[in-house]
Formats: sequence, structure tokens, C-alpha cells
Amino acid sequence: MTVPIVIIGSGLAAWSTVRELRKLEALSSMALQPIILVCADNGDFYAKPTLSNALAQRRTPAQLITTPAAKIAETQNVTLIANTCVHKIDAQARVVHTDKGNFNYDRLVMALGASPIRVPVAGDAAQEVLSVNSLTDFAVFHAKLDGTPKHVAIMGAGLIGCEFANDLALGGHTVSVIDPAPRALAALIDEDTSLALQSKLAPLGVTWHFGTAVEAAQKHENRIRLTLANGEMLKADLILSAVGLRPNVQLAKDAGLTTDRGVVVDEFLQTSDSAIFALGDCAQYGFVSGKIQVLPYVMPVMHASRALASTLAGKPTPVRFPAMPVRVKTPAHPITVASPV
Repeated sequence: MTVPIVIIGSGLAAWSTVRELRKLEALSSMALQPIILVCADNGDFYAKPTLSNALAQRRTPAQLITTPAAKIAETQNVTLIANTCVHKIDAQARVVHTDKGNFNYDRLVMALGASPIRVPVAGDAAQEVLSVNSLTDFAVFHAKLDGTPKHVAIMGAGLIGCEFANDLALGGHTVSVIDPAPRALAALIDEDTSLALQSKLAPLGVTWHFGTAVEAAQKHENRIRLTLANGEMLKADLILSAVGLRPNVQLAKDAGLTTDRGVVVDEFLQTSDSAIFALGDCAQYGFVSGKIQVLPYVMPVMHASRALASTLAGKPTPVRFPAMPVRVKTPAHPITVASPV
């Protein structure tokens, strides 16, 4: 019996790799390689970028699903092991240990994604701070908004923070954005563009609080009272943290793989173990422009998945990243940022 390819994850990186491999197999009349896909959620396929522009479009969490898990697994001839926690990877024995059994692999693909960075906040409402990094997260956030106007405080004026600010404002909510930086998207765009974005969002109900951060969140009269580092006080109904993502590397690290900010891979997306590959938000591309980079964007995932599929199909193919501009989904003032590589 052929030992399968095992993929851990169910996001764009995981399902795109499956789809690209199946395309190559069909074009070359190859026999289908068995694939087991193990994921912590139910495996439904959706476009993650839609999470930060769904509110203005009045789209529910269910409406963001483009292909249900059962359908994509059947179509792509994949054994889906959903709602499953991976406890350990035994790289020497080539076994993935999960709470639903152990799975041998011929090759392993780590599409582990990244998790929201949580900054410390004092106070009895600290646990009320939300993050939206998955469809499940969005469903929780959507339910708390409850279709009624709210005042939402957003921690972070980066790409995701600004996208949510625009989307919430268009959805009828009032927004306060708090960031230690001096302006919006400070790490990505120039000052004039930042000021233009801020001026376009302000009339929609977005206020900006720069050069400070949330120190404490206290429950107060069915709302949340925020104390900022500069002494300012704000009241909000919800707090959304959008301060960035941290690649999920613990599984790889525990398996003895080389990790840094992410799981370090070469141009073939191969880790320090020849049978294990990584791509997407968890991967760290040490060969890009002579710099070590994590590329948490859609286009790098698409290019990486095509190259990896070719390698898995028996034709080792290095990934080559072309110019890949990043579009900031702020319809009040659309912005395209230069390629991250």
C-alpha cells in the first residue's frame, strides 16, 4: 500500500497545494497519490481576505464558505481528518500523532498558518479582546456585533486593522483605532498616503489614536472602558486586536526542524528534513532577495503551492516570487503596496 502525503492545515496553502497537485496528475495521466489532510477546524474552504470586508457587504460567516469541506475532499479525492489536534510529528519514523490516531507519511506538508499576537492588557475585560484570523473567529465577532450599531475599538492600525476599520464603518459602526505608531499603515506606506487614508475614513466614523496603546480594559455599565497609555479614556462595546500574526512553529520546532520567525525552508520549500515541506503563513523563506522573510499574503501562497505541487509530483521545482503588489481593502481610499519581495 502506498504511503500517503500528509498535509497539516486547511487554509489556502493546504487546499491550493492539493488542487495544484491534482491538476498536474490529471494533465500527465499520473496515478493519484493518496493524500490525508489533517486540520483543527472542519476544513471548509473560504478566502481569508474576505473576513475583513464582509460586514459592509452584509455577508454572514456561512456565506463566506466557497466550498464545504466534504465537497472539496470528495472532489479532490482527499481523506479529510477534520477537527483534529496534531500532538507530535515523529520525523525519524515519519509519523504524525493526533488525537484521532497516528498517520504514516511518505512526505509531509506543513501549512500550519499563523496565530494572532496577543499584547498584554490589564483589567477584568482583558479576556473580551477578540481577534479575527479564521472563519470561526469571524463567526464569534459577527455574533457579538448582532446586527446593531456598536462602538468597536481596534488595537492596531496596520493592514488588517485599517481594513476592519473601513468595513465596520461602512457597516454602520463607530470605530476607534489605537496604535503606538504615528500614523496608519506606518510600516507599509508613506506619510502622505497614510494621511489621505486617515482623512477618508474619519468622516465615516473612524477616530485615530496614535502614539499610544491600550493599557487596561475594564467592564463598565455593560460596556468596556479602555485606559490608554497616554491617559486617555475610551468606551467601547467590543475590542478587536489586529496587531499582527506570529507563524505557528511549535510543531516543527518539537520535531527538530530548523525554525526562526517561521519554519525555515529552501527554494524548494523543503525544511531541514528532506521529507517535510512548509508553505504559507508558517514558512520563512530564507532565499528571497537575500533576506529572511515571512510572507503572509495570498500571492506568495499561490506561487508556492504551484511549485510545491510540481515537486510532490516528481519534478523538483524551485519557487520564484515575481513582483506581487499587496492591495489594501480600504474602499474609502484604495491602496496598492509595492511587492513585499
